[in-house]
Amino acid sequence: MRIKRTTPHSGITRRTRLIAVSTGLVATAAIAVPSASASDVTTFSATQLKSASSSVLKADIAGTAWAVDSKTDRVVVTVDSTVSKAEIAKIKEQAGANAGALTIKRTPGTFNKLISGGDAIYASSWRCSLGFNVRSGSTYYFLTAGHCTDGAGTWWSNSGRTTTLGTTAGSSFPTNDYGIVRYTNSSVTKSGTVGSVDITSAATPSVGTTVYRRGSTTGTRSGRVTALNATVNYGGGDIVYGMIQTTVCAEPGDSGGPLYSNSGIAYGLTSGGSGNCTSGGTTFFQPVVEALNAYGVSVY
Repeated sequence: MRIKRTTPHSGITRRTRLIAVSTGLVATAAIAVPSASASDVTTFSATQLKSASSSVLKADIAGTAWAVDSKTDRVVVTVDSTVSKAEIAKIKEQAGANAGALTIKRTPGTFNKLISGGDAIYASSWRCSLGFNVRSGSTYYFLTAGHCTDGAGTWWSNSGRTTTLGTTAGSSFPTNDYGIVRYTNSSVTKSGTVGSVDITSAATPSVGTTVYRRGSTTGTRSGRVTALNATVNYGGGDIVYGMIQTTVCAEPGDSGGPLYSNSGIAYGLTSGGSGNCTSGGTTFFQPVVEALNAYGVSVY
């Protein structure tokens, strides 16, 4: 399933190029890449793992995502259905002597970003989800995904675009995937909650943490964190870094929505991934702490 920005009135879809949620579950079988050297290397240094990660980036294959697994001391590379055997070979070749530090996993479908925290928000021709309401002093904003704010000016709360929320005040995509919108409508309620959960702080979760995601397409879903500091290549030069990788499902329109704990800790903003909320999938999130620091705002 490719994730698209949806045009509510015409039904015409605008295809996006960020890491999208690929359809289906992550393949259970991992393909261990053999070492490029004759010796059987079982332990890799931090320098070797960093070099192996850089090699995946240099290979520049769309439909790949990778992160270091501290438990196995390997770089786990997840590849979607568009990545060929020849392209996997290119990744190995680029890694050279550190190829043994790579573990490759296949996932069905295609990585795309999730255009279409929560409540639906509408730009001129697409829909996303509001992440977290934030503020700086007495000025109020909301955070969402950067691939949502990229090219967007005014935001509305309804598909008819009659109730204005505000205007984009900042946007960072690719490299990052966060954006901020300043409220211009003083009559709109700016709640500090996500659904019924009061958001009181922000942090980065640990691997294994149970997390929740809320979006305008699929509502509230849960899963767990499987990796931190993941890099995703959506293709066309759209590469994002430092992502939180999870098993939480998501679908088109969930982009920008919040990732959080049931105790009220803000974790991230929905970026993209693979799958849907029937079969499951892999989803990536922009850490919210980075966005808060970039714009000098806080949750409340």
